[in-house]
Amino acid sequence: MFRFILRRVLWMIPTLLLLTFVVYCALRLATNPLASYARSNPRIAKQPEKMQQYIETNGLWDGFGGYVRGYFHWLRGFLTGNWQPSIKGSRPVWPNLKQALINTVRLGIVASMVAIPIGLAFGVFAALKPGKLRDSAVNTGALIGFSVQPFISAVLLQLTFAVLWSKWFGSPLLPTSGMYPPGHEGFDPVLMLKYMTLPIIVVSIQTIAAYSRYMRASLLDVLSSDYLRTAKSKGISDRRVLIRHALRNALVPIVTLAALDVGSIVGGLIITEAIFEYPGMGKFFLTASANGDFPELMPWMVIVTTSVIVFNLLADLSYAALDPRIRLD
Repeated sequence: MFRFILRRVLWMIPTLLLLTFVVYCALRLATNPLASYARSNPRIAKQPEKMQQYIETNGLWDGFGGYVRGYFHWLRGFLTGNWQPSIKGSRPVWPNLKQALINTVRLGIVASMVAIPIGLAFGVFAALKPGKLRDSAVNTGALIGFSVQPFISAVLLQLTFAVLWSKWFGSPLLPTSGMYPPGHEGFDPVLMLKYMTLPIIVVSIQTIAAYSRYMRASLLDVLSSDYLRTAKSKGISDRRVLIRHALRNALVPIVTLAALDVGSIVGGLIITEAIFEYPGMGKFFLTASANGDFPELMPWMVIVTTSVIVFNLLADLSYAALDPRIRLD
């Protein structure tokens, strides 16, 4: 196990270097940070010596060789904590990025803790009676959940709990934007949870649909296996067979889905955060993209990429914990 982890961690280094170099080149081409800086600082743009100084300071040289030099210039600053300030406003990037990361992880973890158990329960509920009414009901509900895209469910929830609720009862039931009311200071978990309720519901809809379908399919496959029929023939109770044998093996492929989902939470809630004006990584990315802010986009990309790679490793380790037949070394 230790050798496997060490080998994977060592492979992560060249993988991250290659991915971040590709991302660096793509973002340089897409955002043109020098032009963005000139738009944000029109007076400095008229002074060639200061523009040249900005190029040298931030490693924005032209040509393939310039991109390679610029990448290692950026990488050295990133690893040593000497991050380039944002183009718009010349603000330090890390404080805002850190807060956005915390907010998104908080939203994603709470939504996952709500949605994944519900989805798994529905999947087990349907798989125990395949072809029956409850199986059809779960499949139909999952199909509807897949069909309703986040931007549709978000708008519908906003209309229902804000616009229509205000019309019917005089005031909205749930807030529809932000994480706290304007002017609020300090940490208030109850108030924050109230503001997060609608985004959590939006994120949970498709998560419940996905996990119910995957769990149903995985459990049906396990229930039809020979070793479970043998266990039943030995007189082991159906409940024990289900809990001790079937569920544990059915969860093995689900772990991959869960690990990838958790790993992608960091950068995968862009639509939901944009609609609800939630100050997370999605909103941070959209703002930085609109401004062409290369110094903000690069750390965002690195964090998202690293998260996905790390959680892929955790998925492999979880295989061995759930199924002793799987050996990683």
